[in-house]
Amino acid sequence: MKFSLKGNVTRLQVQRYGELLQVLVARTLKVRYRGSFLGVYWSLLNPLIMTGLYTAIFGATFASYYGNSILNYVLAAFTGLVVINFFSASTSQALASVVNNGALLNKIRLPVSVFPVSMIAANVFQFAVGVLPLLAVITLINSKSLINVFALLFPFLALILVCIGVGFLVSALYVFFRDLPYFYELVVFVIWISSPVFYPAAIVPKQVKQFLGLNPLSPIIESIRQLTLSGTLPDFSLIGSALLSGIIIMSLGWACFHLWRHQFMDLL
Repeated sequence: MKFSLKGNVTRLQVQRYGELLQVLVARTLKVRYRGSFLGVYWSLLNPLIMTGLYTAIFGATFASYYGNSILNYVLAAFTGLVVINFFSASTSQALASVVNNGALLNKIRLPVSVFPVSMIAANVFQFAVGVLPLLAVITLINSKSLINVFALLFPFLALILVCIGVGFLVSALYVFFRDLPYFYELVVFVIWISSPVFYPAAIVPKQVKQFLGLNPLSPIIESIRQLTLSGTLPDFSLIGSALLSGIIIMSLGWACFHLWRHQFMDLL
């Protein structure tokens, strides 16, 4: 009887959390794209422009690492850019989510974790509608395999897990340290420059590569590139590495958020 009661309570909590998440995501997207002509498809504009810029500057130099094909370099740069843009946008928006909703939390008892998660979820919707279909088409054309297309979901899941973990961590830290956004801009830049976005991972010296291996976005980018460009079956070691790093970072982020959240209300 006790187990049944606990199960019902848990089910109601999960249902309430899901409903609240849906409301917050809808509100975020409505505010973000109110009066916008392209809506969520604006998320494609930045990586497309940057891809063109990188191709003009580095395309001829790095094409040899992509089968002497400028087109392959274009696709490689695009996949790297959409990953780093998703990470940067979603975690930066999650950073201020708890503090920005402090007044609401002081009036209504709500699960605090829903605010950073809602920011990530809004960007997931934007990515799933705008970028992911384009990546799926590119993968299908290059690999001619539906297996590779479906396998794209795994590095994308790893990316979501990484962003949720970092989002939990930075949103909790921002409650205590209000200068964090300025420092986090530097952190994002370091993660961007240490990710193989506009350059191939093969050019990185071995001494440096072991440190860049700590970057959780690197296996995600390499996994997506392997699926979209190689034309071979999925490399499950890359996918597994990406998922493992995502699970570890999400677990650490949630642990820190859970440990510190009882202090939030005194500071909001």
